[in-house]
Amino acid sequence: MTLIGAAQGSFETRLPDGGRLRARWGALTDTGLLRQRNEDSVVATEAVLAVADGMGGHEAGDRASAAIVEELSQLDPDSSPQDIYAALRRASDDVEQISAASGGQSGSTVTGVAFDIVKGEPGWLVFNIGDSRTYGFYEGQLRQVTHDHSVVQGLVDSGQIAEKDAERHPARNSITRAIGFGMDPRPDFWHLNLVPQVRLLVCSDGLTKEVSNERIEEILRDSDDVFVAAERLVEQALENGGRDNVSVIVIDSSVTAASTAPAEAEADAEAEADAAASAEGRGDAAE
Repeated sequence: MTLIGAAQGSFETRLPDGGRLRARWGALTDTGLLRQRNEDSVVATEAVLAVADGMGGHEAGDRASAAIVEELSQLDPDSSPQDIYAALRRASDDVEQISAASGGQSGSTVTGVAFDIVKGEPGWLVFNIGDSRTYGFYEGQLRQVTHDHSVVQGLVDSGQIAEKDAERHPARNSITRAIGFGMDPRPDFWHLNLVPQVRLLVCSDGLTKEVSNERIEEILRDSDDVFVAAERLVEQALENGGRDNVSVIVIDSSVTAASTAPAEAEADAEAEADAAASAEGRGDAAE
């Protein structure tokens, strides 16, 4: 297991229209109850927030996921889809070397988000390879943003099985795209336009295979703090069996409009001036 960045953090950035984006996150990973080691890795920085779920024996999966978050951690803020793809190509080369050194096959899924501006439109850039997932929680509803690259997802898409039967299907752990295994590490991308308030969830399948969407939605709704939400999600996965490593990042995103940002700054300045004047008054009285 590798965690690059901070388990809890925040950042703020100025938007092209003069408004402000504020983001806070909480990140947590756990080995689970049945696995011997944690092959998940997490990167949580101002530039990118992502989870990689490694695969491969004899620590190769752990090293594969670590290679991915290491490359992603080198990204600068406001990275483009091309920047992310280039980082994943470098990570893919690293993973192939790990496989060669271990004498076997190793690889990893990855999903995450990064703040980006596309054609002048600021938003959250979501990327995904494999069956780790990114969700949006908006106006009390959970919505899956990413689309799994897996055998069962293909069966669901083609109408061969119902979505409710996917988790019981014999091929439920078989993925069709990954970093490693000689595959092109080109992710799917989505651009989420900024809204005043949204909560994002980035997670490995150790969460989604143990906890229903309804329960995830309930926990995100009832937990005001992002790190508390992450803790409760991991705890629920463990209570439900904890058969796999589980990793989650919960991100709260809020936007202050340009028209209110100056007013907030002016109010802060006035408050500071009043406090200074009050302190000066107390000093005069003491004399």
